[in-house]
Amino acid sequence: MDSNEIKVPAEFSDICPFSDEVFHSEMEKLVVEPGFKHAVTYAMPKIDYDQFCQQLLKITNKRDFQVGIMHPFLEMLERNTTAGVTCSGIESIDDAVPNVFITNHRDIVLDASFLNINLLRSGKPTTEVAIGNNLLIFDWISSLVRLNRSFIVKRDMSKRQTFEAAQQLSGYIHFALTKKKQSIWIAQREGRCKDSNDRTQESLIKMLALGGGRNVVESLKEIHLMPVSISYEFDPNDYLKAKEFLMKSKDPGFKKSQRDDLFSMETGLLQYKGRVHFTFTGCINDELDRIPADTDKNELVRHICHIIDRAIHLNYRFYPCNYISFDTMEGGDRFADHYTAEEKAEFLNYVEGQLAKVDIPVEPADVEYMRRMILTMYSNPLRNHLAALDEVK
Repeated sequence: MDSNEIKVPAEFSDICPFSDEVFHSEMEKLVVEPGFKHAVTYAMPKIDYDQFCQQLLKITNKRDFQVGIMHPFLEMLERNTTAGVTCSGIESIDDAVPNVFITNHRDIVLDASFLNINLLRSGKPTTEVAIGNNLLIFDWISSLVRLNRSFIVKRDMSKRQTFEAAQQLSGYIHFALTKKKQSIWIAQREGRCKDSNDRTQESLIKMLALGGGRNVVESLKEIHLMPVSISYEFDPNDYLKAKEFLMKSKDPGFKKSQRDDLFSMETGLLQYKGRVHFTFTGCINDELDRIPADTDKNELVRHICHIIDRAIHLNYRFYPCNYISFDTMEGGDRFADHYTAEEKAEFLNYVEGQLAKVDIPVEPADVEYMRRMILTMYSNPLRNHLAALDEVK
């Protein structure tokens, strides 16, 4: 246990990461959960589970768990499912100043995990991670993420409960930054952006501003927002997202099942993602200072969202699939110098292979709809990048 660990106020006890004081007792409960055993042996089929549990039970704090268990596991995932996880702009992080890293959202688990790999490799402090309770399908998943320095975002509540939860969440984030001196990762919107048209949710900015006890700008400056742009070459869930778009087009009330969510998490974790890049774009406090003091509050929130969006859009890393998707959808060759004929054929064959995985009866028109949705996912970052470039010219 870290004797210097800051005690968290009781008002945050149901959402914050487990303290090191209770780490061992919570781990004892976790290792006997059948669901945890199934997940571990599914992700690492060659593992000796009993020996692994003995290793876990020797750990007494969250940092040693991250460094000794999670970091090697994520490096294994990187080796087996990516062509490398890289970053740029990390020198813009001041180690003495904790940040809220706000990113576009591609993968349920790996966005924050790979961000923390980049921080660890650069000798930077890692983050606590915001995770929605809609993903905590079983109690053991909730325990695991809180052992792994995650905190809980409460969703799907009444209007009154939603506001109270936003106050609690914002209060915890401000406490983590100012008292624990702990950086935070949070996605720019609730849930992954399935068509990759990344936009910051206004309600998220309003929530983040609640906890500072001052005006919106001063409250946000207190937590040092830094946009981070995430670029995956391939999204293993692209066909699942296209299928979901199709289902919703036929039935606007369609909702995925818990089993669907679990399968999405497994697919994102274990299937191939190609190259993955993170761009740290710098803290936006200076830009917040330049916003006129008399700006209407709603306009102010929209403007702050736009600052974050522009930083993310300007700093994507692009791959041949992005350029190919754009040109294919536009029916032109504007970016033909960014890919070869062979790369184009390979990517379009990849799309057909992904479409073939869809496990529901479909008509030719349905397949064409899903094909266009996949191309949209891969081309939207480039579209937004081009629009952001036009704006800053």
